[in-house]
Amino acid sequence: MVATLVLLSIYLQGKLTARERIELLCDPYSFVEFDMFVEHTCSDFGMEKKKFPGDSVITGHGLINGRLAYIFSQDFTVFGGSLSSIHAKKICKVMDQAMLVGCPVIGLNDSGGARIQEGVESLAGYADIFLRNVLASGVIPQISMIMGPCAGGAVYSPAITDFTFMVEDTSYLFITGPDVVKSVTNEDVTQEQLGGAKTHTSVSGVAHNAFHNDVDALLKLRNFMGYLPLSNKEPSPIRACDDPSDREVPSLDTIVPQESTTAYDMLEVVYDIVDEREFFEIMPKYAKNLIVGFARINGRTVGIVGNQPKNASGVLDINASIKGARFVRFCDAFNIPIITLVDVPGFLPGTAQEHNGVIRNGAKLLYAFAEATVPKITVITRKASAYGGAYDVMSSKHLRGDVNYAWPTAEVAVMGARGAISILFKGKPDASRYEEEYEEKFGNPFPAAVRGKSFDEFIIIFKRSHLIIA
Repeated sequence: MVATLVLLSIYLQGKLTARERIELLCDPYSFVEFDMFVEHTCSDFGMEKKKFPGDSVITGHGLINGRLAYIFSQDFTVFGGSLSSIHAKKICKVMDQAMLVGCPVIGLNDSGGARIQEGVESLAGYADIFLRNVLASGVIPQISMIMGPCAGGAVYSPAITDFTFMVEDTSYLFITGPDVVKSVTNEDVTQEQLGGAKTHTSVSGVAHNAFHNDVDALLKLRNFMGYLPLSNKEPSPIRACDDPSDREVPSLDTIVPQESTTAYDMLEVVYDIVDEREFFEIMPKYAKNLIVGFARINGRTVGIVGNQPKNASGVLDINASIKGARFVRFCDAFNIPIITLVDVPGFLPGTAQEHNGVIRNGAKLLYAFAEATVPKITVITRKASAYGGAYDVMSSKHLRGDVNYAWPTAEVAVMGARGAISILFKGKPDASRYEEEYEEKFGNPFPAAVRGKSFDEFIIIFKRSHLIIA
């Protein structure tokens, strides 16, 4: 009767059980379960009378679109999915095997935290998992799907993994819950406000995306896994497509406005150049002034990084730098080529940015592009201004960019005409008349092309083949 009520509660929340989640994520009948009969070893507080086969987590391996992945799915119906020592050992086992075999590990997280009855044993279990997260970083893809509460020590493992996704309205990530926050700081806050999907996808940047419900999340995860390699020693999967490799993109002639101050949507540029207009955007609600995500060019996975003129004119700031740097380093670790679409007016000025470390964080993005050894293709669509070094940071030729293109609309300059003239002719009443001369000289890509400093090729008619050949 109790079990029936628990299941009913889960379904009323629109959630699936731990086993149903695995069945939906994996190809039919492909999941092989590990340690399905092991039980916890705690004998305190009457726990010896409360044992369930497999304890509070289901582990094993299965196929996702025909490719191997190791999976653990925490079962909230057993002790609230709390982590016991045996629970931790089961997770560590699949992580060890995933590293040994060389394939991704996926965690379906739904846990109330450490099992209090086991004391320090459960805390040690968390540390064992954290260690493996670190050892696996850059070796195999690690994905966390938060599908319920994830509190206390349980939050650190998802934060270390490569990508963290959440389910709207039913998943939460926080170190201390609303009750503790109230008792310590006297703040009144709900679970959703403190650590819900909206908070972590748009404010904190902890989560990379959120989905409507369990079914939507798991189907999107299946799609997402198709972009990733099994490990850092394997190439990304190649998918056949009917999108011609030499397809011209005439719409690009009109997407980018002639006026350098007019906004446009860089996502439209992305959709037009990638295979079949399919783009899996990462962190779409966080630092919207920078776009990152995965797509395919001629069937091969690529990472896309692009300034978004529609949001804050595509300016770089602290959050955009952090977002971009982490994505670039993931692509570099797993041999995924990077295409960078540049339309950047500079770094965002202001005391808030300076005081919170825009220099430190901007340097992270620069460092990530400079150290990356994967193929790097850069396309300057319009502005490439050097306010704060933004032009250099965005995968410029000087940071070992392999192939750098410029469109006819490109403007490669230290700064805009008005700002430059105000400095060059400071104090002169007729300074504004020099703006047009400055625009003619630097408001187009030809001076940079003559010097061969900023890009390799000036493109009049852009084709997808430019990216494929590069």
